[in-house]
Amino acid sequence: MTTPAAPAPPDEILPSAAALAGLRQRARLLRRRTGRRPPREAGGVKLSRQRGRGMEFDEVRCYQPGDDVRNIDWRVTARRSLAHTKVFREERERPLHLLVDLRRNMFFGSRRLKSRVACDLAALLAWAACDSGDRVGGLLFGAASSAHLRNRRGHHGVLRLIHALRTIAGELLQPDSSAQRLPGMFDALRRVARPGSDLVVISDFSDLAEEPVAERQLFELSRHCNLHLVAVRDPLELQLPPPGHYTVIDGKQRRMIDTGDRALRHRFETRAAANAEHLARLARQLGARLTRAATDSDPATALSAP
Repeated sequence: MTTPAAPAPPDEILPSAAALAGLRQRARLLRRRTGRRPPREAGGVKLSRQRGRGMEFDEVRCYQPGDDVRNIDWRVTARRSLAHTKVFREERERPLHLLVDLRRNMFFGSRRLKSRVACDLAALLAWAACDSGDRVGGLLFGAASSAHLRNRRGHHGVLRLIHALRTIAGELLQPDSSAQRLPGMFDALRRVARPGSDLVVISDFSDLAEEPVAERQLFELSRHCNLHLVAVRDPLELQLPPPGHYTVIDGKQRRMIDTGDRALRHRFETRAAANAEHLARLARQLGARLTRAATDSDPATALSAP
């Protein structure tokens, strides 16, 4: 039996811009507590040891056959009567690309909505990258539309991301619409990700096992980029509550379920464990970092876990 559900207060569904902006301090504390910049091993401009014409001056040394004559330091050469050349270290950036799943599957939670947790995670990672001097961009996929935010450096880029997160999450208050599937989402990520980029995919990955094409796309992305999977789950998706009758609301209708059926409980929990193991095995094969973030725990704590 189903009955129309009373509309949930918007504040329980939509992340407030002020709350997401206020996570900047949490991101700073997270970085100091972990001793590294999550989710990355290093942030900001990367200096390679490759020698050539770059942006960062390294040293002046004696000219060697094969050196670029355009890099000869004529002042030092004249002073020492011996040819000297400038050596540079090439600057390389690893921009952060966030893919945030805000489709209808994220509109669930017994404590907090998965969509709210996903927005918090995205904001924390964006602020951490911003404070490290990195550029941040995002691909946000909602119940009715998507948004592509090009990489930008500085807090203005993060504030733009926060505004987009709230807008796309707001589509969960609207009637169902056709949403993107994972292959389309990962294909969009492939088009914007450059080799060496840091890619963070925030989702519940509920439909990943049904999308073999999506798994192949992740393998392609992991070949050239640093991939980080952040799986958002609610405790009730792993284990049903104690036997009884419970009310479940999907935002439009209210339904009663009976969790006293032992066979139902066994099938549910077996499938949940299999899906969790499938994702863990895939992450190992990809060489990707896997973070599990629950709706009843602190997102910053989840990101600080090794």
